[in-house]
Amino acid sequence: MQADIFCRVVDNYGDIGVCWRLARRLAQGRGWDIRLWVDDLASFARIQPGITVSAPRQQLGGVDIVHWSDTPDPALTARDVVIEAFACDPPPAFLDSMRQTHPAWINLEYLSAEAWVESCHGLPSQRPDGLVKHFFFPGFTAATGGLLREPGLTAERDALQASIDQQNAFLRTLGVDEAVLLRRQDGARTVSLFCYPSAPVDALVQALAADPRASVLLVPEGIAPGLEAACSAPGAPLLARLPFVAQPDFDRLLWSSDLNFVRGEDSFIRAAWAARPLVWQIYPQDENIHLEKLDAWLARYPAPDSAHALIRAWNQPETGQTQATAAAALAPAAWKAWANAARDWDASQAARPDLAENLADFCADLAKKR
Repeated sequence: MQADIFCRVVDNYGDIGVCWRLARRLAQGRGWDIRLWVDDLASFARIQPGITVSAPRQQLGGVDIVHWSDTPDPALTARDVVIEAFACDPPPAFLDSMRQTHPAWINLEYLSAEAWVESCHGLPSQRPDGLVKHFFFPGFTAATGGLLREPGLTAERDALQASIDQQNAFLRTLGVDEAVLLRRQDGARTVSLFCYPSAPVDALVQALAADPRASVLLVPEGIAPGLEAACSAPGAPLLARLPFVAQPDFDRLLWSSDLNFVRGEDSFIRAAWAARPLVWQIYPQDENIHLEKLDAWLARYPAPDSAHALIRAWNQPETGQTQATAAAALAPAAWKAWANAARDWDASQAARPDLAENLADFCADLAKKR
């Protein structure tokens, strides 16, 4: 198969994170010839070393990467499959070529645990110009497209999680201070934090400071800029600032942490594959529609009520409940139940075919019907 994937960067790293993983999975796992169109190469470069921001076209990881500009190369016409990520719509000239070749056209939708997704997954939409677009929904059930997951991920993760020395060696490559690594060696809880500006980080720091178990906090540069002051209080977690890293190293960071605060879609799924407790800050939407999506996921996530309460409080900072709910979720019995639930959640989702395999099979079936 020859396929084009179109990506407009809206959430800085989540959109390109999903598309880059999908492009590599289809290229390396199924042998597809992939062109990835990206409108924001600067964001791409922050999570993938080797990207040249000024290049109109470049090759990396077996993928042909095209800078999606206002004047795309007219010679780049539609091939077997067109995948638009999150309803971004290919450029008009490319659509003209699609009317000539009638490729399999996929709208890769945002992830949702809502029940209606199952009935819409795979549905066609006939356009007046004769083109047909199919909606492909990631999800958590067999009636959806599944979740992106690479072969061999569990074995690699388990090997790293079994060795604190290997974890510290990895964190050392990210510039983490020896005092932080020593505290980890002594049994401190490691918390990674990747959040939107609205997150109630001060309340989290206060909860960690009051927790009998010591903690360390791993945070990318530029995220929660006021943390340095909050972490200067007595008993506060030791703070380590990290550079933005390539996707494999982001996975290792999540695997090396006991608790992962993540945002958006891509980092949320990677945190689930870490098989460790996670707190998801969902992308905010008007009229709090995102909270409905959050509740739909929580209805499927088997963590204890204390964890659910913390996740809801993290997404509703105006309630002022983050510190109290964090303290309850970190209490020994609740924490043990949450850790067990995280492993169960990973195992149940990993038993399903991954999104790239499902999408490739779906496109192959469409091709047979043409």
